[in-house]
Amino acid sequence: MNPTNSVPEHLIVFTRYPEPGKAKTRLIPVLGAVEAAQLQRRMTEHTLLQVSKLGDRSLTVEVRFADGNLELMQQWLGTNIDYQPQGRGDLGERIKRSLAAAFARGSQRVVTIGTDCPGISAELLATAFHQLHECDLVLGPAIDGGYYLIGLNRLIAELFNNISWGSSEVLQQTQAIAQKLNLSVALLPSLADVDRPEDLVVWEQQSRGEMI
Repeated sequence: MNPTNSVPEHLIVFTRYPEPGKAKTRLIPVLGAVEAAQLQRRMTEHTLLQVSKLGDRSLTVEVRFADGNLELMQQWLGTNIDYQPQGRGDLGERIKRSLAAAFARGSQRVVTIGTDCPGISAELLATAFHQLHECDLVLGPAIDGGYYLIGLNRLIAELFNNISWGSSEVLQQTQAIAQKLNLSVALLPSLADVDRPEDLVVWEQQSRGEMI
């Protein structure tokens, strides 16, 4: 995975440095600040493990991080990744900014994911890139009404405007915009994310399955 040269496929992973008190804050009441941050750490590492299983494809991997700094991120996840701070703004502004930068570098198919869905696999990511040969937009629906993945073959800024980020309407609102723009859309399988105390069973099941 080459972090610098322009290649057709570009994967952007949004995550947060696992600093206690700032990571997975909605889980702190049940896990405590330190264990919530450790969960953030493990889920990010799990996601990047899936990314590493994509194999020999010509792929640039970029991590967009919140909190921490470049040195801390490199100490944590290594130096063979392109790190960029997420910067200011709501989630839509931050995703839009990352996509614009990737397309400006010459990328032809860009997929953006978070680290909250342990069900993300190398196979799903490969499918998303494949579908971008045929479709304008690829979405991975999250069971809570958001999406865990968005893929585009060009910047379509309207998809990130006037979205109720953090609500159960995100996917529906995004699909409505896509329909107005007459975009062809491919949907991946729905996945559960881990963001609230009741979601912890999802991570526990995933972890248990990997140990078998």
